[in-house]
Amino acid sequence: MTSLSAVMREETARLDSSQRALDLGELAEVKARLAGALEERLARLTRQEPGWATGMGAELRHTFAEALGELRAASMVNAALLERHIELSVDMMAAISAEAKRLTGNRAYGYGASGTLARSDLTTPIAVNGEF
Repeated sequence: MTSLSAVMREETARLDSSQRALDLGELAEVKARLAGALEERLARLTRQEPGWATGMGAELRHTFAEALGELRAASMVNAALLERHIELSVDMMAAISAEAKRLTGNRAYGYGASGTLARSDLTTPIAVNGEF
């Protein structure tokens, strides 16, 4: 839990900085791997020793609760920042697409059966670094 909290804090700090963070994919992989290991370990412990949580001593319970609280706090901040970055990316791609449609005039008009004119905006392909 401590390692997962530290990775989340590092990812949050890099997302929050104004510098471009190129290794966010690596941090996401480490985060997923640590979360999986934690989940597996707790599931195994619960399966092998069903009352393990009640059998903890006071000091171990306090340490466990602190680590769990830190993990919760780190994950809440990390999730909020990731959600904001995703929203910004979606908004940016929508703006780029709208501008590309405006510049290319990628619109089609068609007559309906009743003689009305219908306009449809065709999807404009967007290339990032030469890839669609």
